[in-house]
Amino acid sequence: MTRAFVFPGQGAQVIGMGADLAATYPAARAVFDEVDDALGERLSALIWEGDQEALTLTE
Repeated sequence: MTRAFVFPGQGAQVIGMGADLAATYPAARAVFDEVDDALGERLSALIWEGDQEALTLTE
């Protein structure tokens, strides 16, 4: 299997992105869970339920 990673430019984030994917495919949900665990916080909550301004913030 060939894998490709596609990274959009800045400003492509929207609240709720990836939620349908995670709800449909357990493997996708596992990736979100793994990232949440690695960061020690729920990045998935910011992506799915957070504030648009916070989601697009760059520091």
